[in-house]
Amino acid sequence: MLNVALVIAFVFMTLAQLLNLYRLFKGPSLPDRILALDTMYINALALFVLLGIYFDTATYFEAALIIAVMGFISTVATSKYLMRGDIVE
Repeated sequence: MLNVALVIAFVFMTLAQLLNLYRLFKGPSLPDRILALDTMYINALALFVLLGIYFDTATYFEAALIIAVMGFISTVATSKYLMRGDIVE
């Protein structure tokens, strides 16, 4: 039963990634594209957590933690650049 739920979750997360990829390329404005990229890293984080559950190993959870930190930093830097035109003050 758990494997069926994991396969369904993989399918939906992959579909969400594809929809975000579409929004990233076709976004009407730059903030929409930044939001799509932010959502893509969150979906990638969820996929790594699902892989960790599926393979029953902690390595994927550590990779998910690294993705979370790097995604947060990149979102803050991109938003700061969009607002001020410079990242470092």
